[in-house]
Amino acid sequence: MKKLLYTAAGLLTILTACEKIEEGFLSDLVRYKDNVIQCKRGMPLVKSAPIEGDGSTPPYTFKMVNLRDANGKAAPKEFDTEYDLVVFKEGLAFNPETDTTLALLNKKRETLKVKPLIFNEKSGQIVFNRGSTHLPLGDYQFDVEMNNVKGTKLFPSIAKLQVVDPLNEDFFTLYAAAAAAATPAEAFSDMKAPRVTCKRVSGEGARVILKIVDKNGVTFNPKAGEIIKRGDRPIFETYAKFNPVIITDTAMICDFEVAPFPMAKYITPATNWGYLIYYRIPAAFIQVDEKTAKTVSANPRFEFQLMMEGTYVVEVKLTDAIKL
Repeated sequence: MKKLLYTAAGLLTILTACEKIEEGFLSDLVRYKDNVIQCKRGMPLVKSAPIEGDGSTPPYTFKMVNLRDANGKAAPKEFDTEYDLVVFKEGLAFNPETDTTLALLNKKRETLKVKPLIFNEKSGQIVFNRGSTHLPLGDYQFDVEMNNVKGTKLFPSIAKLQVVDPLNEDFFTLYAAAAAAATPAEAFSDMKAPRVTCKRVSGEGARVILKIVDKNGVTFNPKAGEIIKRGDRPIFETYAKFNPVIITDTAMICDFEVAPFPMAKYITPATNWGYLIYYRIPAAFIQVDEKTAKTVSANPRFEFQLMMEGTYVVEVKLTDAIKL
């Protein structure tokens, strides 16, 4: 009897040894951390988290397939179109101390043809660049094919892509705004803080149009001397070294070339000015609140930063002043 048992056990061992042992593991629960991936059009860099492999055996690769719109139709051609993208050459970066002209800046940059959506096949991470400004707004879905030593598996509708316009806070940061009235003898009194707003009028270019207006929205004329610099304090030109500031009847216009703008804080041996901009509206052109007209100047100061390229109108409204 024992001999029979030993024979059966040996036979089972032989049969088990002949069975092929499967290699690796490929989970059914592979996913993105967030199943909605948002693309804010035109921003320099928007990226998703990598795909979570849920313990699947590495190494593995991913492939995006069947990118489609909300109606199941193939995604628009803009997703697969290459657009010009100006980038810094590998190993080079902007230096505010030395890159003071457009010619010097362009020595460090090159133009590449790049699709607005880049899919990383090693991690599954999705990266959008400035070319995304061309993508149509809307919701899109896609599948992912995953491959490792275990085999290949398709994960349908693994996530949704939402192409949206960036919000104001995505591209504009206001750090400070204040103002003071001043007599010719430089005796200062308080004014209400100006209301500083920003409107993005285009995703093209890299331009900021700066306007200073009274409480009724009437624009002061910098070309006619209604807006002047204030001593040795920083003004628009302090942060605009690539191109000369254009002065018009209604605005000061800067083509800033590289975001963020300002790129660097203004620091002198005695003071860290941050991104502050100072101006003066001479007394001849303004009345502040109930004060007698033409007796005090207005002295607005403000500090902001634009986080991405595009064309913007930044308006500084003096809410307790009237243009004369």
